[in-house]
Order: sequence, then C-alpha cells, then structure tokens
Amino acid sequence: QCTYLEIEQAERTHAVLLSRPAWLWGAEMGANDRGVCVGNEGVWTREPLGEDEALLGMDLVRLGLERGGSAREALEVITALLERYGQGGSCKEEPVPFVYHNTFLLADRTEAWVLETAGRFWAAQRIREGSRNISNQLSIGSEITAEHPGLRERARSQGWWSGAGEFSFAEVFSLEKQPPRMEAAKARFRAGKELLQQHAGHITAETLMSILRDKDSGICVDSAGFRTAASMVSVLPRDPALPCVHFLTATPDPSRSVFKPFVFVAGIKAVPQVRSPTFLHDPAKQIPRFQSSVDRRHELYRRHQAALELMERDQEQGQKLLETLQELEKQGLEGMKELLEGTVAPCPEELADLFFDCVEAEMKFYT
Repeated sequence: QCTYLEIEQAERTHAVLLSRPAWLWGAEMGANDRGVCVGNEGVWTREPLGEDEALLGMDLVRLGLERGGSAREALEVITALLERYGQGGSCKEEPVPFVYHNTFLLADRTEAWVLETAGRFWAAQRIREGSRNISNQLSIGSEITAEHPGLRERARSQGWWSGAGEFSFAEVFSLEKQPPRMEAAKARFRAGKELLQQHAGHITAETLMSILRDKDSGICVDSAGFRTAASMVSVLPRDPALPCVHFLTATPDPSRSVFKPFVFVAGIKAVPQVRSPTFLHDPAKQIPRFQSSVDRRHELYRRHQAALELMERDQEQGQKLLETLQELEKQGLEGMKELLEGTVAPCPEELADLFFDCVEAEMKFYT
C-alpha cells in the first residue's frame, strides 16, 4: 500500500532508512542496506499534471530503495513503475491539491544517475565524474544515457520538437512560462553548481553539509511558512569492505541542526524519538482527504523547535547551544573518519546503537 495506490508486492525488499513527510508512505530521500541512495525534487513540465491519485515521486523514491540493489536497478524499478502506474495526486497535506512531476538523484558505491520525468515519460543521465545537483527544474540536455522508448515520438507528436537535430530533454519538455517557484529554483541550481565546483576534487561530507546550510544561495530555506524540512549526506566508500555512513538531521533547518551518523548493521536499535506518531483516524487516509490536521511532529522535532525558539529569544544562550550541537556533530564526523580509515573497528553493537545514542545526546542538550 503506497500513499494512494496499492501495487503488487516484490518477493523481497531491502532494509531502508527514510526521511519522509510523516503523512505519506514514500520518502523525500533515503538509503538502503546495499549502499543505494535516492532523493527527489518536484518539477513542472509540458506534460499535464495528474491530479488523479497515482504514485507520488516520494513513493517512487521508497520503491526504488526497497527493490533496487544498485543505483541502476533502482532507476529501472522507478521507471518501470512510473510507466505502468503514472505519477499524480497531491504532494501536500492540505485540502487544495499541490501536484508536480519529479526528478531524482540516485547513487551507490560505483555509479550515480540523474533521472528526470514528465508524466510517464523520462530521461536519465549517468554521471561519470565530478559533481551534479538538481533543483526543481529539468536539467538533462542532450547527454541522455537512457530514455522512455516513446519519449521522442511524444515530443514530435505534440509539436515540441521537429525531429531534426539535437534532442535536449530539458529544452523540449520544460514549460515555456515557468511557475515562479521554478524561476527561483534556477538561481538555486546555479548556486549549488558553483558551490560544488569550488570544492571540485576534494568534496567531503563536511563540504556537503556546509552547502546544505548555505542560506545566501537559497539551498537552506528558513522563512515564514517555508523551511528546509530535513537534510541528509551519505558517504559511500568504493571499497565494499567499508560501511556506508549516512548522516541525517531528522529536524528542519540544517544551519541549526545536527547531522547524526547511521550505519546499517544487524540488530539496529529502534529510535522512537524520530518516528512520527500514527493516528487511528488519519485525515490523510480518509476520503475526502486532508479535511482536518493533526500534529505529526516526533519528539526530537518538538524539542528542536523549542530550542530554536530559545535561540531566537536569547542570542547568547542560543549561541552556546549551537556550539554544543556543532561539537556533537564534529564527534560523529571524526568517528566516521576513523571507521573509514580503518583506525578503529567498533563492534557491531556499537554501530547498532550509534544513531540512537546521537539522538539521545542531542535530546539531553535540549533539556
């Protein structure tokens, strides 16, 4: 059972770590125990939006992670399900539908892909070197590695492409008049690209955390009514003997949040403090949907929010708290370096408790 649709079950699925809006089934981003990471962004294209309930882009993120043992397999899972079921339905927990198409970043230890969609149509680009970002707009030009078999015919039949010369997915399928939120995304996309290029050749987990915290670029948003909801950075070593380490905030506004490490091992300790509550009569599941609202914040979210209010009220206290949180994050990053350099070999029990212990430590600082 996905957010709106029920689809056939796979014979087996991978263990997954998900960062998701609490009301839906899918995820904005996540990783699986095979070292595959997927994240998505909304886009608006020339293909009509499907308000009919279908798969959400966020459902496709989770399905790709559950069923894909590699980035390429996840890509194949997502495109096959997209072609079969389509994408559509509201992406927001509000009575007025908010609908978009999706772009995805997919990576594992050896490969990285960008997948962009327009309705049931899609194009994918394999990223062979350097860095790549996405941001609420189509960005694959003519460098297409794989595509929907009917993609070019669709563009020709709609009069969007003459059929002659180079075929650029972004040029052909982008709206001529972009919605304001996509116009704003252009500057964010350019800024993200520039920030990555500044660190070309020596991008670390800390580099990515600093980019995700960048407010001038609009990558980190903290304004009335809209705030970066959660952030994630994954380190995927090429050496399969080394574990993948995933850092998650599990709280909004990364500039005032802690990235906490998570490693897939057997017997992972449950972390109820970052699991949102469930509701017997959930307004997201009742038809008509979203007629009322419920408080979905998990415990860490609530405490973090109270801490943010303190930071705003009392700058001196707020600064002290922020420094304490930064110290906690630094410890996690140092521990990861030792683990990946092989200078320490923590026992599996320690790794199983790692994320739980970090969340507990953070909670203590808030009280």
